[in-house]
Amino acid sequence: MQIGFLVGFLLFAVMGGCLAFVIVKHSKEKKSYGKSAKDVAVPLGTSEKVALIIACVALVIFIIVPPSFHTVDTGEIAVVKHLGEARGVRTSGTYFDFWLTEAYEIYDARVQNSEITTAAYSKDAQTMDVVMTIQWQIDSSKAVEIANKYGNLSTLGNRIQSVSIEKAKSVLSNYSAMSIIETRSSISPEVEAKIKQAIDENYYVDIVAVVLVNIDFSDAFEATVENKMIAEQEKLKAEYEKETAIVNAEKELEVAKLNAQAKLAQAEADAEAQIKIAEAEAEAIKLKSIEVARSLGFKIDSKDITLEDGTTAVEYEINFDGKSADEIKLISEYLKYLEYLNKWDGKLPSVMTDSGATVVVPTPQP
Repeated sequence: MQIGFLVGFLLFAVMGGCLAFVIVKHSKEKKSYGKSAKDVAVPLGTSEKVALIIACVALVIFIIVPPSFHTVDTGEIAVVKHLGEARGVRTSGTYFDFWLTEAYEIYDARVQNSEITTAAYSKDAQTMDVVMTIQWQIDSSKAVEIANKYGNLSTLGNRIQSVSIEKAKSVLSNYSAMSIIETRSSISPEVEAKIKQAIDENYYVDIVAVVLVNIDFSDAFEATVENKMIAEQEKLKAEYEKETAIVNAEKELEVAKLNAQAKLAQAEADAEAQIKIAEAEAEAIKLKSIEVARSLGFKIDSKDITLEDGTTAVEYEINFDGKSADEIKLISEYLKYLEYLNKWDGKLPSVMTDSGATVVVPTPQP
């Protein structure tokens, strides 16, 4: 178009110059005839006729040439129609085709972005407003076919939108409303696959991408979903509090078990200590009784024994053969006396009876 404009401007300048030349030249010739020239037809001179011919030729060229220059910008293609019939394709550049017989119809060969808004229904009959974006691009080599089949790019775009709406509705109707909300990221690729499958090679376009931009349900359903989410959150909170209480109870139970085990272990240790003490005391009493019996003239028998830990020890026993009951009782009485001496603090009683106190100290038997 820039070349056509420049050529047209030059031709217009030539026409204007020629006409100006004729007018000026003819005016001068009329003045040379004097006052009577107003009523006399002054013939055109040769130069004037040539200027008029040039002006006419420039006019014809102005009508034919400038409009015949066609420019196709980058990112566009042009379908050339000869007397209304699509015959060829022009890519970016400048071309000369006679404008009365050749018409250029410009198509945008870049990626088209169509935003579609439509209503749809879910499987459970919930209404929704769907907004999706479809990016598509025509096959430049099939521009003539597009022109012959669809007439223009706008009609093709409307057809693509209709098919896309139909396929999107078909996919969404297979899912419940909650499923659409929960699995929207996986539904969008499914919608894209369905649309690509439907818009095949007969449309002469390539579907670049299909994106579900937004899905809006009715206010009543959204309120229901919100209440459900609140209930689920409260349920999760209750479950968490329950689990926390169980964990705390288990901790307390474990602590109680450990405390009980500690007390049991302490009790067992105390009992074992008491047993050891009792065994030691019993052994001490036994040794005392042996010594007392020996001092009282009893015969003491001894024998070697093996202990549980594998060591050997000597076990002593009092031989009561030939002894009377009173003699045997004497050992017990003597042991009681020794126990009394161990516990006595050395102080005499503060109160004495008239009968006095008698302490009997047994003497060894011969």
